This record gives sequence, C-alpha cells and structure tokens, in this order.
Amino acid sequence: MRQAEGNTGPGGGAAGGTAAAPAVLVDSSDYRRAIARFATGVTIVTTQVDGLDVAMTVNSLTSVSLNPLLVLFCADKSARFHGSVLRTGLWAVSVLGVGDESASRWFATRGRPDEARLGDYPTSPGPQTGLPLLDSGIAFLECRTWATHDAGDHTVVIGEVLAVDSPAERQPPLLYFESRYGVLRD
Repeated sequence: MRQAEGNTGPGGGAAGGTAAAPAVLVDSSDYRRAIARFATGVTIVTTQVDGLDVAMTVNSLTSVSLNPLLVLFCADKSARFHGSVLRTGLWAVSVLGVGDESASRWFATRGRPDEARLGDYPTSPGPQTGLPLLDSGIAFLECRTWATHDAGDHTVVIGEVLAVDSPAERQPPLLYFESRYGVLRD
C-alpha cells in the first residue's frame, strides 16, 4: 500500500506512536481510481448571486453534526460556483433520485450560459432561503455557511442546516460509482 508524505495514520508518526516509513508519493491517477470505488449520492447545490441562480453537481456532501445541524460539501476552486457560494453564504441542496441523471450531467457541465444555468429543470424556491430546489429531488436542505476551510484545489464549505424536507413519495437515490451513475438495488 502506498502512503502519502506526512501520513500520521496507523503505524506511522504521531497517531501510531512510531516513526513513519519513508514516504512514497501517491500518483493522482491511482488515488482517483481508488476513491472512485467509494459510492456516493448525487446532489445539486444552488445559490443566488445578484438575482442569478447558480448551481453545481456535488457528490461530496457529508453530514457533520447533529448539534448543531451541520453538513458539508467541497467546492472546486476553479468552478464558477465557488466564488458565488462563498460570497452569498446561503445555499440549498437537492438530493437526486434515479430519474435525475440528466440533471446531474447538466449541472456538472462547465461554462453553461448565464441565461440557461438551471436549464429546463423545474425548481421551486426553498421556504427558508428562497433558493431554487429541484422539483424532482428526493430530499432538500437549506443552509447558511458556518465555516470554510482551504483544502488544496477545493474549499470545504460547512453549512448550518436551516430547513429540511423529505417528500413522502420516495424513489431510490441516484448513485455515482467508478465514474458511472448507478442505482441502489434491494
């Protein structure tokens, strides 16, 4: 198993109580291949800046805390969405179901024209923030930025959950695994 430089995990450095073995730099393509085997859900995170709706596909959504209610996602610093979400401090999450693969692909497309950023995907304003939520979503969160942390080529954005909704009609979630979309099977 390859280790990244500065690893203090099991058996190495401060966390393990012994000196770390010489580090082997991990190749980014090896890392991408390994992390792609971690299945995730798929979401659309939205915000609004100067009256313009801005959205991005995110599969790095993680629950952080129940008291207070906190959730995080990671925003690519090179994405147009990055500056917008940091500027506004409010954002909304639509968790996607199996029928939303085309929405995920659309919101992952870089350089969408400003007048078509939400495409033809119907949205409704969230009751707490007024931010767009995809009508087809299977769960929704509305958040206010609690903290941000620099993390290489991304920013970790932690949000306080202001509102949540899980419609009674339930469909399976859209999943992402090994750079492909999939569905949960019973």
